[in-house]
Amino acid sequence: MTLRRYQSGETDRVGHTSKQGDALARQTLYEAASVLLTRTGKWSALKAWGMAVAKRAGMRRAKVALARKLAVVLHRMWRDGTEFCWSRETAAA
Repeated sequence: MTLRRYQSGETDRVGHTSKQGDALARQTLYEAASVLLTRTGKWSALKAWGMAVAKRAGMRRAKVALARKLAVVLHRMWRDGTEFCWSRETAAA
């Protein structure tokens, strides 16, 4: 889930999320973000961040933003070999 860029001379604009990459991975991440925002009752730092984005920009954009954030978190977990923690306090301990 990469962001679309436009660069020309002094202009450098970062646009919306492009449709590059694996379509199934994008779909799966979007569904996971959707479930995390709408179906999960347990609060986490990711859900709180996603709900703040939803309040500011709308639920659809929040799902896409959260899907990208999930991709980054999952990639980092894969590289480090760490486990997901629901809260920041648990992660700090």
